[in-house]
Amino acid sequence: MAKTEYHVVRLRWISALVLMAALFDGILGGHHNGSNVTYDGRSLIINGEHKLLFSGSIHYPRSTPETWPSLIAKAKAGGIDVIQTYVFWNIHEPQQGTYDFSGGRDIVKFLKEVQAQGLYACLRIGPFIEAEWSYGGLPFWLHDIPGIVYRSDNEPFKLHMQNFTTKIVNMMKSEGLYASQGGPIILSQIENEYSMVEASFHEKGPPYVKWAANMAVSLQTGVPWTMCKQDDAPDPVINACNGLECGETFVGPNSPNKPSIWTENWTSNYQVYGDEPYIRSAENIAFHVALFIAAKNGAFVNYYMYHGGTNFGRSTAEYVITGYYDQAPLDEYGLTREPKWSHLKELHAAVKLCTKPLLYGTKSNISLGQLQNAIMFKTESGECAAAFMVNRGAEDVSVLFQEVTYELPSSSISILPDCKTVAFNTKRISVQHNTRTMKTVQTFDSSEKWQEFKELIPSFDETTFRESKLLEQTYVTKDSSDYLWYTMRFQHDSPDSQQTLEVGSRAHVVHAFVNGVYAGSAHGAKNEQNFSLNNNITLRHGTNNISLLSVMVGLPDSGAYLESRVLGLLSVKIGGKDYSAQPWGYKVGLSGENSQIFSGSGSNDTQWSKLDKSSQPLTWYKTQFDAPPGDDPIALNLGFMGKGAVWVNGWGIGRYWVSFLTGKGEPSQKWYHVPRSFLKPTGNRLVIFEEETGNPVGITLDVVSITKICGQVSESHYPLVASWMGEKNQSASSRRPKVRLSCPTNKNISSILFASFGTPSGDCQSYATGTCHSPSSRAVAEQLCLGKAKCSIPILNHKFGGDPCPHITKTLLVDAQCT
Repeated sequence: MAKTEYHVVRLRWISALVLMAALFDGILGGHHNGSNVTYDGRSLIINGEHKLLFSGSIHYPRSTPETWPSLIAKAKAGGIDVIQTYVFWNIHEPQQGTYDFSGGRDIVKFLKEVQAQGLYACLRIGPFIEAEWSYGGLPFWLHDIPGIVYRSDNEPFKLHMQNFTTKIVNMMKSEGLYASQGGPIILSQIENEYSMVEASFHEKGPPYVKWAANMAVSLQTGVPWTMCKQDDAPDPVINACNGLECGETFVGPNSPNKPSIWTENWTSNYQVYGDEPYIRSAENIAFHVALFIAAKNGAFVNYYMYHGGTNFGRSTAEYVITGYYDQAPLDEYGLTREPKWSHLKELHAAVKLCTKPLLYGTKSNISLGQLQNAIMFKTESGECAAAFMVNRGAEDVSVLFQEVTYELPSSSISILPDCKTVAFNTKRISVQHNTRTMKTVQTFDSSEKWQEFKELIPSFDETTFRESKLLEQTYVTKDSSDYLWYTMRFQHDSPDSQQTLEVGSRAHVVHAFVNGVYAGSAHGAKNEQNFSLNNNITLRHGTNNISLLSVMVGLPDSGAYLESRVLGLLSVKIGGKDYSAQPWGYKVGLSGENSQIFSGSGSNDTQWSKLDKSSQPLTWYKTQFDAPPGDDPIALNLGFMGKGAVWVNGWGIGRYWVSFLTGKGEPSQKWYHVPRSFLKPTGNRLVIFEEETGNPVGITLDVVSITKICGQVSESHYPLVASWMGEKNQSASSRRPKVRLSCPTNKNISSILFASFGTPSGDCQSYATGTCHSPSSRAVAEQLCLGKAKCSIPILNHKFGGDPCPHITKTLLVDAQCT
């Protein structure tokens, strides 16, 4: 940072900060009864006041009611104004006309908690939502409605879509949850990314869009409606952007009277089995948010997800792992993921300091270089009131703006709330990093701790539903189970007992059994919809039974004509002969499923056996454990298992597929979240269904916590935005950048693992002392931090006994342990 920029902090800047802080408080104030919500070309307008809003997606069924208050509070503390959620049709109307809004489905309770904490809500009704949720949120009973074509100008679908949408809207009205009634809901969404499939429906697409918009508006909620990724959203519905870079890709509102809204700013991405997690940096997210606000007049930005949570039970879409958006600002367990959470909090505070110029000022754009520009917001008198300096280049540069020289890091945006002083830069992270650890608190390493039940392998004679062809899987299961048995019998009179079994499938997994003996497995992948099993088998002379277990790992959640999707087995050949048109017997689900072996009564009625030393496919396992002390989240480490599902006290924890490895040879997910609200103090029943040959004695119960925190700040970094406001009466020299460290609740800094003031190499993930290093670095850090829940270490030479390397920009890196 140039000295002319850093040290000249005028009283005018301090005064502006105080005024803007007051404005900030007003913007985040509580709701008023009967808020009138409208919009214009600049923003949403609530009670006549333009609003610049940051929103975070938290899906109520992906967490538990016991955690909703904490998650919402952490979002609010991170500078979030709005909580956004989908409505999940298939959990609310699992059977036609039968509704369920209990427990984790209690959307009213969720929204009332949002309101109780002084936040707004955005309700994305859909009711098709995609969301990596099984069947895109549609209830499977729609599949059997005669003549139905989902998401098109089709009367059967429109009837049921309107019925459910009306049901939800009327429920919200009856509970007074729309802002027009004094509730938190300021925005709703109909449909979801329809433009992605609209062309596939030809002449049935555009009329459906108009109908959906008109239907939604006719419900008279008193708040605006949006359609995301629908550039031609009919008036008065607002077209909104989804994606990573809406500051660059959004074509803008389709009317000058509509605001720019970003409904999905992906903080990471969903993960499928076989994939590594997608890591999106805090710097990249902040850059594109700032660009959207400045370049596109963005007035509403939603982070998808702010907290992803857990796909409990069978709720995931095909191949999607059980953990959802674990890399979000709040991870799967609800812990803050740093530096993402704090860096975005800083961004929100910096942007809010510019609220009045952004919403009421006149925008202009000036060039600062080939790949650099400044977006200025001026007052009515033409004076610059706020500026966003943008560097799209890959190199750090010095730019001249308003006759002052500024250092502008590569691929970054600097925010100047008074057009003079940089309050925030999207690339310069002044907040701490943290490390999540899993600590084993209980093992299950003794075979005496386990009992098992071997799943029964049905033969053709044991089935009652039969057809002389291979049936589509969901036609038979109605999505009541992931599992469908295809069984057949045939006569083998050839002396050659060795034959080849070939199975073509459009399910996700197939397990083959010949005369009750395991004969091999095969599976597909997200990008490999069709797959085949080709194994040598041994037949006996005479009658042979073939039993094929076809397995789904979630239903598809996207694409046109979802109701016509063909899933399950496609062909079966033995020794080259096609048996696809032979008589087949079908059995839906597993015997353990049908007896609810995972429930208390089902488990008690099961004849469990001692654990067999040799693991066999399709085996149920049972044990018990006590709840660990404390309130840290807990997880099961299933690293020694293969593929299956888990239940704790009858609650479906989710599917696991540890044997499906990434390109790096690691499972996509190894730890599986067990919410503490599912537990009793003692005697918790753990039931696992293992499809492969995983070994349950390797399972551990782990406590999840933040145990390490690290800060890396240089002299060129900016102090926290909040610190400028908090230290407004102090001198400019005291507002130097600092390393700030803060342990989680009930933990203190117990040791300094590394400290270097000078030119340390690396970052908080991997570091070393550089060519310049103050020998007093560790002592200073220990003096200021040991035994404290939080501490700050100013980057000042005299704190470290003098300047260790004059004329060189110095950095302080401190890594600490929390216990």
